[in-house]
Amino acid sequence: MSGVGFLEDWDLSYDEINELLTDNPSLRSFVMGYAAEIKCRHMYFHDHPGISAVYKPDDHDRTEKGDLIVTYLGHPIAVEVKSIQTASMAPRRRSGRVEPFYQCDASDRRTVVFRDGSSVETTALLVGEFDVVAVNIHAFTGQWDFVFARNEELPTMAGATRGAARHYTRYQQRNLIKTNIGIDLDPGPPYVRDPFVLFDRIVKERARGEGPAQQGVVAEEAAADGETVQQALDFGL
Repeated sequence: MSGVGFLEDWDLSYDEINELLTDNPSLRSFVMGYAAEIKCRHMYFHDHPGISAVYKPDDHDRTEKGDLIVTYLGHPIAVEVKSIQTASMAPRRRSGRVEPFYQCDASDRRTVVFRDGSSVETTALLVGEFDVVAVNIHAFTGQWDFVFARNEELPTMAGATRGAARHYTRYQQRNLIKTNIGIDLDPGPPYVRDPFVLFDRIVKERARGEGPAQQGVVAEEAAADGETVQQALDFGL
């Protein structure tokens, strides 16, 4: 199939593709997620003088963080690309308000081991596990647009009283990012429109030996990288 695209190989018309996506909401959501990664890369990280490389880690490689790895001024920066949940754009029944949110979590449950020796099985991402989130807000305007925030400025599970997080210790809650994050229709801080404002801060902090201290490690990722959990905690964080 060299030189032939999938659409040509499958012989799908525009109407058939539209029907495929319209009739299958779960597929539409899945495709939107990957489309957002492509759009984010092309809109912000293509042909920028400070960027020497951009690549997407293999979805099955648990040793690399982020949907995109952007090498900016010689520093690899892990970017997680997330999208507003379509269902959250519907007005609430009682209040009539629209309260959009996006999911900020891993695709699978995994065991997270913390520095205090405790562990939980969760889909939640760790504080410090990636660098920047790029939130696709196409659902707001019908156009491709993104806002960006640093990992350590996102809300954590601290104070959670519902769901599995209510059983986590205070230390665990403080070091796990909320899986559903609400966002205003006109996003303000900690979100910015220009990702390079955040990238520059990250590079400067790294030059000073600063940055968020990750307080845990994903056990499966440490094992995949040939480390024990303790080695990862001691040397990799």
